[in-house]
Amino acid sequence: MMKYVVALTIALALNAAANLMIKFGMRAIDVELSGSSALSGGVIGLVRLLLRHWILLAGLGCFALNIGFYAFALQKLAISVAYPIMVASGFGIIVTVAGFILGERLTAVQWAGVVAIMLGVVLVAKDASRQMGSPHHAPQSRQ
Repeated sequence: MMKYVVALTIALALNAAANLMIKFGMRAIDVELSGSSALSGGVIGLVRLLLRHWILLAGLGCFALNIGFYAFALQKLAISVAYPIMVASGFGIIVTVAGFILGERLTAVQWAGVVAIMLGVVLVAKDASRQMGSPHHAPQSRQ
């Protein structure tokens, strides 16, 4: 079971990294374009623009890897546990990086919301893992 939890952890790290890399890549593209359209150079110009900003492409690659690890994790983990962990943990990572590295301003109310979301996921995961360990809640196999 542990390898599926590890796969979920890798998937959520890749998901958060992908979002951040895409944000950093798009910031750089926005600076480079300085008001003009990404399509002003046509499709070839767009491809060249994307290739100059490898971090954006690396972010897309992280999304692809994320899907593989997440799919593997779902082989044995309940989606009612895996998905909230995936989304909320990624959310927590993104908000923290946005506040401390990207300089986005977050209010005390927003931080309280992040804490509340994380607490909710902990409660969902804790109760679901308790249920999954009970023989009365074990999934039945089809023959």
